[in-house]
Amino acid sequence: MSGEAIVLASASPRRRELLTAAGFAVTAQPAEVDETPLPGELPAAYVARLARAKAFAVAARAEDMVLGADTTVVVEGDILGKPANDAEAGAMLRRLSGRGHQVLTGVCLRRGERCLAGVETTEVWFDPLSEAEIAAYVASGEPRDKAGAYAIQGRAARFIPRINGSYSNVVGLPLATVWRLWRALEMS
Repeated sequence: MSGEAIVLASASPRRRELLTAAGFAVTAQPAEVDETPLPGELPAAYVARLARAKAFAVAARAEDMVLGADTTVVVEGDILGKPANDAEAGAMLRRLSGRGHQVLTGVCLRRGERCLAGVETTEVWFDPLSEAEIAAYVASGEPRDKAGAYAIQGRAARFIPRINGSYSNVVGLPLATVWRLWRALEMS
């Protein structure tokens, strides 16, 4: 990658940092999209729908490639979005404690009328967490504004013994998937 221009339909500093580190020239234009899951909507369909909605919302005002993305954490089929408050963050961390879960990110790349999309899934395992560990982590403020109430690239890394899949996906953007879609869209 050599400075390919991309418009990120998100205000996420993590996504911007990942894209910049991967060699993209990033401009952020956040999309205003209702992120409420539809009744009965499956997690993969949910993140795919939101990624597409974000890309399409911004593509109308951008000439470069537009990237829409949405990440969620899924445990036992339940979508864990961003916690509304510290109590909800603690409840999410209790659900993740001592078990595996999935991180799903929907990505949609659009330029003009052409669009390609995909969903990346990564398995993540948490060690068992004590109430004191949960309380200290929540008090750090890191769980705020994070799907599933944790940041693998921060303090939560100490709770995660292994993952199966894309690390950057868990941070918030599966870079290899983005690059595959980018190349395919450029060649089409």
